[in-house]
Amino acid sequence: MNMRKERDSMGELEVPANALYGAQTQRAINNFPVSGTPLPAAFIHAVARIKLAAARVNHQLGLLDEKRAGAIEKAAQSVIDGQHDEHFPVDVYQTGSGTSTNMNVNEVLATLASREGVEVTPNDHVNMGQSSNDVIPTAIHLAAAIALDGSLRPALLRLRAAIDQRAKELAHVVKTGRTHLMDAMPLRMDQELGAWSSQVNQAIERFDSAMGRLCRLAQGGTAVGTGINAPEEFAEKMASELSQQTGLTFVPNDSFFASLASQDAAVELSGQLKGLACVIMKIANDLRWMNSGPLAGLGEIELEALQPGSSIMPGKVNPVIPESAAQAAAQVIGLDAAITVAGQSGNFQLNVMLPLVASNLLTSITLMSNTATLLAERAIATFKVREENLLGPLARNPILVTALNSVIGYNAAAAIAKKAYQAGRPVIDVAEEETELDRATLERLLDPAVLTKGGVPQ
Repeated sequence: MNMRKERDSMGELEVPANALYGAQTQRAINNFPVSGTPLPAAFIHAVARIKLAAARVNHQLGLLDEKRAGAIEKAAQSVIDGQHDEHFPVDVYQTGSGTSTNMNVNEVLATLASREGVEVTPNDHVNMGQSSNDVIPTAIHLAAAIALDGSLRPALLRLRAAIDQRAKELAHVVKTGRTHLMDAMPLRMDQELGAWSSQVNQAIERFDSAMGRLCRLAQGGTAVGTGINAPEEFAEKMASELSQQTGLTFVPNDSFFASLASQDAAVELSGQLKGLACVIMKIANDLRWMNSGPLAGLGEIELEALQPGSSIMPGKVNPVIPESAAQAAAQVIGLDAAITVAGQSGNFQLNVMLPLVASNLLTSITLMSNTATLLAERAIATFKVREENLLGPLARNPILVTALNSVIGYNAAAAIAKKAYQAGRPVIDVAEEETELDRATLERLLDPAVLTKGGVPQ
């Protein structure tokens, strides 16, 4: 590999000749060969947005000349557009403040900006009025808010819409309910799917609530929260610039000390993502159970056949989308545990697990966004109901006798249920033999469709 020499405050070292970064980034590459995984591109783009905004604000305040500011803006926009992602290789597991990543961005932007015919330095110009200690916490909030608004929320709206559409189509289908995985009173499929829709909707509501706290930024706190080296108007102007860039509404946090020392909003959002993961796991497992079989399981629905399910059993097809969804949900639950630990690592004036928070939070948002879309498009929208498999068990379901409790009493109804189950006969036939109720009355009282409406059978 062709190399060039670069120098920083610690001395000289070699850097790949074609790299846009400089000495501080190379030191981080050398120091942290941990996972081989850099921070998500979305996070790097968020840092570049901060640098673009800072260049504009510093120019407005008369601190940065027009040519340098314009060169930094142009360079930052190219990074935001994803043109240089390969030049941000610093491992997730680096210094806890994320200083290495902040300097990686500073160095790349300085290199790109200097190509415009003006000298631009990483620290004095690109990082003007900033510290890694406020840039990285701001980038966590910024990147997460953008992903939440542009990716996860639309995906959840699609999932909810797909569920609601299928619920509307299947409102006429009555099936056996199950509690403890055992037969229970009947319900309609629109009621069953309606529960999923409500869960997704409440998840959206929780994310909407968390968004307000996510949009409070650390930028302006600089090193320890006092705002040293940042002009008085810097925080407000930065929030305004980032709002204009994204269409979201950002404001400075009411305490920069809290913004630097804690990651409470990120921990909260991660908790909401964990809650969503539980919703996704519930829906995925319901789909798997309903699809089980097709002959020896429940066989209530048939999921779309997407790929062969076995390397040895010809014709086997598995519920691959729900299985993928369940694994993604499990990962999000695990990532939340790590973010929770990281959120406790605010020692005095700075949290020192910021890169971990950034990586896990954005990974969780990506996993849930993609999974929600897949469930909506490749499972919910396309499954077929096997109504013939629903009718037989429904008619023989001894739990239907619950509707007779108010007429003949619990004990008498239990005896009928037991006899019907043991004989494998419809409960209505046994009830006609064991009570003085006529057939027409029993048909009215035991009609599964009527029982799905609740209330006391009349």
